[in-house]
Amino acid sequence: MTIVNAPLDGDAAKALEMLVAARASGQPCPPVRGLLPADDVDAAYAVQSFWVAGQIAAGARVVGRKIGLTNPVVQAQFGVDRPDFGVLFESMACAPGTPIDGARTLQPKIEAEIAFVLSEDLTGPMIGPAEVAAATAYVVAALEIVDSRIAGWDIGIVDTIADNGSSGLFVLGDRRQGLGGLDLAECAMTLRRVGSSGADRSDGDGGPDGDGGPDGDGGPDGAARAAGGEIVSTGTGASILGHPLAAVAWLAAAVADHGRPLRAGEVVLSGSLGPMVTVAPGDAFHADITGVGQVSAVFAGGRS
Repeated sequence: MTIVNAPLDGDAAKALEMLVAARASGQPCPPVRGLLPADDVDAAYAVQSFWVAGQIAAGARVVGRKIGLTNPVVQAQFGVDRPDFGVLFESMACAPGTPIDGARTLQPKIEAEIAFVLSEDLTGPMIGPAEVAAATAYVVAALEIVDSRIAGWDIGIVDTIADNGSSGLFVLGDRRQGLGGLDLAECAMTLRRVGSSGADRSDGDGGPDGDGGPDGDGGPDGAARAAGGEIVSTGTGASILGHPLAAVAWLAAAVADHGRPLRAGEVVLSGSLGPMVTVAPGDAFHADITGVGQVSAVFAGGRS
């Protein structure tokens, strides 16, 4: 991926500087939205693009893209009303079962997703769900560890876009599933916390009612314990812009408009199937997506 950027103006350059410093120091920064025109997503993507170009110039390899804020529940968590995207680098990929060092993140949260791996470029003038399906080699269960360089996750749409879509790390499952007759909108996801540091989870950011799921099992009346652990998030493919294929079609058009079309071999994280959940050191999670597969992530103790 080659990126040619127009120069950033003073305030946009300051926003980039703040985000870069937060990554380098491990200390989150204040929101950057006050430095950018209100709701100007193009200005925010320009900041993101400069950071991405700097990473590539330093030797980082792009392996895909992520779609964020596709789920209305997640949009409600952060007060935004539209999806966004970010860039995935090879260094963000984590092996299943290998403890993830908390020092790699600032304020991690986790969400379960359906990841697409493309067999063809998605560059046509009209890209819809059918074109996405035809260009997909397979799908795989994924866990995205989203992260924010903005203190306290106090984000608006321009904050998260400038911050590379609040991307952090990701884990892909082992099962490669062809689309075949699979209806991704009907695929049901269950995310469980299967190991814990014992830290207090009473902040309730796993879902709009404070429990990470629709039935209140994880709320103040006590966590529901399934055979495989505590259920912390649930959802279906229909929650991702109506269908995961539609979400990837949206992404294909959006990145093409910014001069970075989707390419064969890239991984696309299609968006959270359910509410995102805060991660603490020592946590372990397991996601099951019917028809797609399973994936797990474990976090080492220490700063996260």
